[in-house]
Amino acid sequence: MTLADQINHYNESLELEIPLELGVEVMNPFTDEQVRKLARQFYDKYYSDNNTRQVLLGINPGRFGAGVTGIPFTDPVKLQDNCGIDNPFKKSREASSDFIFDMINAYGGPKAFYSKYFVHAVCPLGFLREGLNYNYYDDPKLQKQVTPFIIESIKTILGFGMDTSVCYCIGNGKNFKFLNKLNAEQQFFGAVIPLPHPRWVVQYRRKRYDEYIGLYLKTLI
Repeated sequence: MTLADQINHYNESLELEIPLELGVEVMNPFTDEQVRKLARQFYDKYYSDNNTRQVLLGINPGRFGAGVTGIPFTDPVKLQDNCGIDNPFKKSREASSDFIFDMINAYGGPKAFYSKYFVHAVCPLGFLREGLNYNYYDDPKLQKQVTPFIIESIKTILGFGMDTSVCYCIGNGKNFKFLNKLNAEQQFFGAVIPLPHPRWVVQYRRKRYDEYIGLYLKTLI
C-alpha cells in the first residue's frame, strides 16, 4: 500500500461517537461521498509513494476549509486553483488556507511541499456549536472526551512511516500546550515545535504577513 492508500483508508474510517453538550455536533466531512472522492484525488496526486514525511498538526477541521474539502488547510478555491482538482463546492476562501498556500507556494509549490510534509490536525474531526466552529480545547469536558481519539489518531498517522523526530504544531497557544503535554506523556515525537496559527496572523499581524510566511519557511527543516 502507498502512503496515499493508508491516508485514504484512515480518513474514510474516521468516526467519533461521544455524548456532546446541547448545541455541539461533530463535523465529519468524510460522510460525504463527494468529499471522499476528491480527497482520494488529492492524496493520490501527492502521496502515492512510501517516502517518509514530517508532520504539521493544526487544531481541527473548520467549516470553510477541511470541513468542506476533507483536506487540512485547503478550501475549495485552493483545491482547484493550486492543486488542480476541480470540485463542485462553493468557491469560498478561508483565511488560514490563504496563508498556508502562500507559504506552500513560497516553498516551491504543492508538489515540492507535500513531498516533504504531511499536514493534518491534532483532532482529525471538527466540531460546531450552534453552527459555528468549535475547537476541541474550547471546553475541558470535550477535550477530555476526545483525548483517547486524538491519541489513536496520531498513533495511526505515525504508523504510516512518518518522521517522528519533530512535529510542527500549527497554533502556538492552546493547541501547542495540549499537544506538547500529550507528547511528553506519549513520546510521539522527539520535539514539538510551535508555529503561529495562520488565522491569528491574518487577524492580528496582517502587516507582518510576509514575515510570518518567512518564519514558517525558516522553521521547517
